[in-house]
Amino acid sequence: MGRYIGPKNKIARKFGVNLGLKTNASKVARRLNQTPGVQGVNKKRKSLSSFGKQLLEKQKAKFLYGLREQQFRKYVTEANRLTGDSGQNLLVLLERRLDNVIYRLGLGNTRAQARQMVSHGMFTVNGKKMNIPSYLVKVGDVIEVKANKKKAKLFENIEERIAGVEAPSWLTLDVKKLEGKVVSFPLEDDLEKVFSVQFIIEYYSTR
Repeated sequence: MGRYIGPKNKIARKFGVNLGLKTNASKVARRLNQTPGVQGVNKKRKSLSSFGKQLLEKQKAKFLYGLREQQFRKYVTEANRLTGDSGQNLLVLLERRLDNVIYRLGLGNTRAQARQMVSHGMFTVNGKKMNIPSYLVKVGDVIEVKANKKKAKLFENIEERIAGVEAPSWLTLDVKKLEGKVVSFPLEDDLEKVFSVQFIIEYYSTR
């Protein structure tokens, strides 16, 4: 199955949480408690079995980061292989994706936009062109908008646009240079808490 390209608000309403798929958070919030469909206003959310809860959390994470099943499973496998807590490992791996870093720095309005920007070769990592959204950044990596892209319309009034964006503690941004740096691996307080990693690990442990 390919990546979902349908209505983004419908996905947020399905899960009852804003997954950052649209830029207008207030618009998403207005109908967040209304499930999709013609009966959405009055329709109650179903109580789920243990499997249903695990599946729901997995789907949330996949939509949040814009990943296909095969991609996501690879991250879970790698998280289980690494030492330490598998759930924490999974979150750190997902956060280290280059497209997510671009989004976290405020250079992309959504992860989907950030992924497209990376795919179009708009950034360098340590001075070298990088067009792989799944590239996992390392401590010390410097991510910069390519010199010939800094005048692009996407970056017009960038200082004003990201004034309210607070980069996580593991990243720094020099907005004048349009340059970010990875100063550490993601810390627990910086990680997404909109889905349960424990349910996700449990889901894949039996499959």
